[in-house]
Amino acid sequence: MIFRVFKTLVLTGALLLFASNVHAASFVIEDIELEGLGRIEAGTVFTYLPIQVGDRFTDERSAEIVGALYGTGFFSDITLRRRGDVLIVVLEERPAISDITFDGNEDISDEDLTEALGSVEIARGRVFNRSVLERLEQELTQQYLARGKYSARIKTTVKPLERNRVDIKIDITEGEIATIKRVNVVGNRAFEEDELTEDFASGIPAWWAFFSSRDQYSQEKLTGDLELLRTQYLDEGYLQFNIDSTQVAITPDKQDIYIGINIDEGDQYKVSDVQLAGTFIVPKDDLQRLLVIRSGDTFSRSRVIRIVDDITRRLGREGYAFASINPIPEIDEVAKEVSLTFFVDPGQRIYVRRINILGNTTTSDEVYRRELRQIEGGWYDLTDIELSRQRVQRLAYVESVEVNTERVPGVNDMVDLNVSIRERLAGNFAIGAGFSQSQGLLFNLSVTQENFLGTGRRVGVRFDNSDFNTVYSISYTNPYYTIDGVSRGFNLNYSKTDASEANISDYNAEQLGADVVYGIPFSEFDTLQATAGYQNVSIDTTVNTAQEIRTFLRDNGNAYNIYQFGGSLIHDTRNKTVFADRGNLQELNLDVAVPGSDLEYYRADYSNQGYIPLTSGLTLSLNGEVAYGNSYGGTTDLPFFEKYYGGGFGTVRGYAANSLGPEDSTVFRDPLGGNFRVISNIELLFPPPFTEEGSNLRFGVFFDAGNVFADVGAFEVSEIRTSVGVSTSWITPVGALTFSLAQALNDQPGDETETFQFNIGTIF
Repeated sequence: MIFRVFKTLVLTGALLLFASNVHAASFVIEDIELEGLGRIEAGTVFTYLPIQVGDRFTDERSAEIVGALYGTGFFSDITLRRRGDVLIVVLEERPAISDITFDGNEDISDEDLTEALGSVEIARGRVFNRSVLERLEQELTQQYLARGKYSARIKTTVKPLERNRVDIKIDITEGEIATIKRVNVVGNRAFEEDELTEDFASGIPAWWAFFSSRDQYSQEKLTGDLELLRTQYLDEGYLQFNIDSTQVAITPDKQDIYIGINIDEGDQYKVSDVQLAGTFIVPKDDLQRLLVIRSGDTFSRSRVIRIVDDITRRLGREGYAFASINPIPEIDEVAKEVSLTFFVDPGQRIYVRRINILGNTTTSDEVYRRELRQIEGGWYDLTDIELSRQRVQRLAYVESVEVNTERVPGVNDMVDLNVSIRERLAGNFAIGAGFSQSQGLLFNLSVTQENFLGTGRRVGVRFDNSDFNTVYSISYTNPYYTIDGVSRGFNLNYSKTDASEANISDYNAEQLGADVVYGIPFSEFDTLQATAGYQNVSIDTTVNTAQEIRTFLRDNGNAYNIYQFGGSLIHDTRNKTVFADRGNLQELNLDVAVPGSDLEYYRADYSNQGYIPLTSGLTLSLNGEVAYGNSYGGTTDLPFFEKYYGGGFGTVRGYAANSLGPEDSTVFRDPLGGNFRVISNIELLFPPPFTEEGSNLRFGVFFDAGNVFADVGAFEVSEIRTSVGVSTSWITPVGALTFSLAQALNDQPGDETETFQFNIGTIF
């Protein structure tokens, strides 16, 4: 208001001054001159002038000129003069903002405050006028109010500078965050207040939630809480539920906030009947099975929404991409019942004209198209489209995938699919070092190309070195050796082992091997892997080698040519391969040293890893493994270098790595390994506070159980070892850092226990 009055006075003064400088008589303008410009270009001013050379100047035009130039906001004073038939426009520019500085801000960074001011066009280099200060203070105050700091104070100081510039200094007193002291629901009869508010984002944090921001008020959080409250009642049949009002009160010292929610529950309604109506392009019985609400049930909005979604998806599988499912309720106020009719309008069957691959700067279209299950020219199938997106997303060189539907102009029954891909670097050069309790000092060097030359093929060269093991390996995998998705890979490896460094019975081994692996998919989630390989193994003893190993070497020799065949059935529905939070991975493996090898034996194991999402960040992991191996033919026992071990990561934490199970006969009583292993694990997984989705850090609380036995006949439930503890896993560029704090629950005399265990710089 003050600014408008000021502007009116300025305009009036300018017109009076003009009247004194430009005689009232009109004239034809021969030229226009501008005076007083410094920062602003003359051409800019002429674009705003509503008059030009050749026009007739009058008193009415003078007001129009002054008003137009003031309207630009560039000028603080405007004077019109006349020299003959030349119109002279004398301008005084407003100062420019040279710099904006902040003092006293801790909760919000200078960069964020600068960005906030930029959103209301207050920034370095922009024109300054006094009205800017009011907008500036309002915007910064709003930033602090959004963070719950209601006592924040903003003070601005303007310092004039040479060359018509100003500096703005902003002194901020942030104050303390106002916290919620009570959320009160008034009018509830069917449910206790705690039951209604326990899932609110606004409220008083639990006593153990030290870093919670639940008690910090924001309008967005409260809006979400009110919608959650409405959903709770509508899911329990209260069709007439209404939120009458909400009050947010803050104490005079602006430190405490009290929220009141006044509700009218209404009556609870039952479902009297559920019907389908409309056009059925799939058997009606198929849709009837999707009706998860029945006559006599309490009305539930979430179940109604689920029915709509399920029917929409079912029709989407048949090509009806834009089907409309409209639930129509008929309410009986007297009986407090509601009859539901789901009206089905499938619309037209939609066909996919073209699938466009976008964003693939490195990878050829073919690599992505072979993962697609939706085909061009076929009808739109929502299930195939979602599966296509999932398969592309699982590729190691893809960061994110979006599939958008675009109607074909002028055609009612055709769409194009745009598959937008964001690729990540497909090549990886890694060099790292670390330390492991079970393997000692580690060093690794690897060059891996997951997407060699944009073909989707994987090529890798790796070197790993530790006190226990030295490994060289070369690998190559073609995931589409055939057009049907059969993969083929080759591996060549060489290793040297000093078993004494791994806390197991002492021996030295040298191995050279090669194998070929075929992966044959027989469903979207099931794969058969077949492996054929060769291993040349040479064993040397030491002065500490156990008699059990010496006996095996005496009976079977110490150098072996082993021809191996392996088969694996893999069922994998996990949503991610690293830090999965839903799905299941089951593997049944059988590896056999075939007849004709110097050693004849087999190993079989079954493992099951299940991930059950409990909340958006909480996942229950259930893992189990049963493994057994033995010899056949002329071989006397399962080779000692193929036996199973237990203890430490991957088995039973809290016990030293490889320490569980049978021991050798030496004075050191070193672990010898066994033919039979049973492992189970229950773990509650969750991300750390204040981290974004997709964080590379995850915590866990676990219960482990298991042991290793000489043979199946030696298994005893009483010998199962158990432990509880907490874990941390962190994926870094050099590998995973894994830590655990565990307490053995039923360790026996002679067991090696470790409370703290870790692996650094090894593969996760």
